[in-house]
Amino acid sequence: MQAEVIKKEKEFNIFDKIINVVKKYIKDNAGILVGFVTLCVVLSIISDAFFTKDNILNVLRQASVNANLAVGMTLALIIGGIDLSVGSILGLSGTVTAGLIAINNIPVAPAVLIGLSLGTFLGFVNGKIIAKTGMPPFIVTLAMMQIARGIAYVYTGGMPIRVMHDQFNFLGNGYLGFMPLPIIYSLILMLGVGYVLSKTKLGRHIYALGGNIDAARFSGIKIGNIQIFVHTLIGFLAGFTGIVLCARMYSGQPSVGSGYEMDAIAAAVLGGTSFTGGIGRIGGTLIGVLVIAVLNNGLNLLNVNSFWQLIVKGVVILVAVYFDMTKKKKSLNQKNA
Repeated sequence: MQAEVIKKEKEFNIFDKIINVVKKYIKDNAGILVGFVTLCVVLSIISDAFFTKDNILNVLRQASVNANLAVGMTLALIIGGIDLSVGSILGLSGTVTAGLIAINNIPVAPAVLIGLSLGTFLGFVNGKIIAKTGMPPFIVTLAMMQIARGIAYVYTGGMPIRVMHDQFNFLGNGYLGFMPLPIIYSLILMLGVGYVLSKTKLGRHIYALGGNIDAARFSGIKIGNIQIFVHTLIGFLAGFTGIVLCARMYSGQPSVGSGYEMDAIAAAVLGGTSFTGGIGRIGGTLIGVLVIAVLNNGLNLLNVNSFWQLIVKGVVILVAVYFDMTKKKKSLNQKNA
């Protein structure tokens, strides 16, 4: 009898903790959640095709690409940097993997491992240069964006590489139950990185670096190691995403990923990550990713010209950064008062 009472108390405590976590999540992201729900309601009214099972899965599948990149971008912004090379690394990793399988007849597993290693290595190079030279992340990753894109075009001769291999294509088109695999990958990656940020010593060091780099250095945090780790992880995420996207499209295309860094930045900033560093949560980034995905999908359903979509996303980034700066100023004024 006593054992049953203890078991029920434990179950109640777990349930209570889950409720508290959900409440805190809603409170911390109330603004963007309201905007997201409003956007979904408006699109549901305007378009009958929006709120259907197939379209929702399509939105989530499309969102998975940006989700992986936005996780990395969130980390880059938290440490006070940025990474503009994610789209190009994505494209290069995908095309190299496709070439190894379709042209060089290398088995899928080693080909995927090589493509993934390539993306991770390029991220490591970004971090190493930033840590050792002190060059601004904007400049270093801008250079890598050009280098990786150029290598992809040289490798493919500017032509897509078609890959028709069931085992490989399953990585991007397979399902677990009714859920597409790319969505599952993204959920696992977001949960993993979110745990590291919120529950580990490494996560605390990442926030400390972005909050005040001098204070972090004086407290004994190895600044260079954190920068290298973050950019290496970003390279891994971009490489992995490129491989999955290549498998989904049945081809490696050197032009794919162009402009993806903008969507990643927009999602991270919309989710509450600050451009000035030290502030950001993966949970908020998730909502930002969904907002961008729903916005893109809604504009497509409404047959809005793709050029106008670029303008809309640019405005979204501008407004998000403005609100971030306004919030920072209010917080600073309250502290000084």
